[in-house]
Amino acid sequence: MRKLVEVKEGLITEKHVQFKIEAIEPFEAVEAAGKMITDSDECAFVYLVDTGTEYIYVHFKEHTWASLANALQRTDVPLLQWGEQIMPLDAFHEELWMLIENIEGNDNYGSEFRMAVEEAFHEALASRA
Repeated sequence: MRKLVEVKEGLITEKHVQFKIEAIEPFEAVEAAGKMITDSDECAFVYLVDTGTEYIYVHFKEHTWASLANALQRTDVPLLQWGEQIMPLDAFHEELWMLIENIEGNDNYGSEFRMAVEEAFHEALASRA
């Protein structure tokens, strides 16, 4: 069974972008896996976190997408805070760019998800063109 947690908020400061999970943190140490996928049924981007024995799926639902778009426009690596653990989201920029560029104009993800992504990331996509 997959372990899922949801990012509750994105905090943006001059120094960094930090995403916060409010779920109970795992007992084991976790590390960023450097991989992102989508869950179009849940309308979410999903960052994989590795416990050493399994992945935990960190969901970035639509309410966090403005912070994701902001993070794409910066060069610093976003951080994920889960309880006492704070980790850099390795390969965040490359993985998220790959996904949103692949989703743009592509109904294979579902038209609702595609339209939501295009709307939320339209400025970021326009700046890449």
